[in-house]
Amino acid sequence: MYAIVRQYEGSPDLVDALVRSESDVKRIITGISGFKAYYLVRTTEGEATSISVYEDENGAKDSTRQAAEWVRENLPDLAVSPPQVTAGEVVLSF
Repeated sequence: MYAIVRQYEGSPDLVDALVRSESDVKRIITGISGFKAYYLVRTTEGEATSISVYEDENGAKDSTRQAAEWVRENLPDLAVSPPQVTAGEVVLSF
């Protein structure tokens, strides 16, 4: 499995916007080949962190591309900066 963590800074309204658009976000993220799990975290600073898990690196990379495209097209007023992305192979899972 392969996980990708995106940390969004400077856009505290992003979490609420994603929650309001849950059905669209779910359709896009779960529609990507190899989907395993998705988590959206509101950090203590009120920022957003998303964690996506896919069967392989290709699915994770595709999710980054599609997520960025969706945010650009659907949340233009939020002026969301590109996230800090950390990705890698899942080596331990419970």
